[in-house]
Amino acid sequence: MTEGSAPLSVLLAAPRGFCAGVERAVDVVEIALERYGAPIYVRHAIVHNTRVVADLERKGAVFVEDEHEVPEGGRLVFSAHGIPPQVRENADRLGLETIDATCPLVTKVHYEARDFAADGYDIILIGHAGHQEVVGTTGHAPEAIHLVETPEDVWALDLPDHDKVAYITQTTLSVDEASEVAAAIHERFPNVRGPRGEDICYATTNRQEATKVLAERADVVLVVGSDTSSNSKRMVEVALAHGAPAAHLVDSVEGLEEAWLDGVATVGLTSGASAPEELVEELIAALEARPQGAEVRTVEVVPEDVHFALPKELRALPTVG
Repeated sequence: MTEGSAPLSVLLAAPRGFCAGVERAVDVVEIALERYGAPIYVRHAIVHNTRVVADLERKGAVFVEDEHEVPEGGRLVFSAHGIPPQVRENADRLGLETIDATCPLVTKVHYEARDFAADGYDIILIGHAGHQEVVGTTGHAPEAIHLVETPEDVWALDLPDHDKVAYITQTTLSVDEASEVAAAIHERFPNVRGPRGEDICYATTNRQEATKVLAERADVVLVVGSDTSSNSKRMVEVALAHGAPAAHLVDSVEGLEEAWLDGVATVGLTSGASAPEELVEELIAALEARPQGAEVRTVEVVPEDVHFALPKELRALPTVG
């Protein structure tokens, strides 16, 4: 487009960005830094976003992949994705002070896994191999859990008692794809028991629904989020599956490619549950700074007002100041 042409129309999804679990986890690290001082150790990225991790590192957070990397007496935060029980046991044995920032919705899945296993069920876990949440959940019932990603994986399972099968899911999956896998589970194991309520979290569902609306109205959908973010990558897939001519994952404004906007009149803009709003604001500023400018309009799809209390380890402390 040339200077003087119509402004770029930007449809800004609502809801977008931080979910309650991510907001809580980031708050946990920041409050711990304020109350205890640096360093605060964090096992794995507190949330899967490059900017968030870098900002916390500048404030004194130290990210480690193994609790054995923390010096004796150190203070360790468990990330929002959850941990296997063995990690907590190791931390206790090493004499570490711990704060659990696991998302309460992930903790719900952990309880389900333990309960099903205690009742003698084989558990089918719908999720992505290697994802931190899947690693943590599997650790709560390692002998009982069978990981599947596709309907084909379901049909390949060889379980001894089809009447003693249950399933649970990773919380950040594509709702549509998880439904396909769940349908295969119900077909293969008609007496299967499912989770108590939906395992896929409200924020993942809401952001995917908003993305579907953008996909119907925009020439290209931009999802702000890091490549390590499962829910952000699923949003790109959802946009393409629901009619968007193009969709791209953008970690920050530096990742925006001008070629994506060639011939584009309408951009759909949203962000994953681990992406801070400042990244969206920077991207909007870049779009507005282009020669033809941009007109931004919010598209509210689902109202959202969810908050989680801080972990008990922080609630028990007096406030600073």
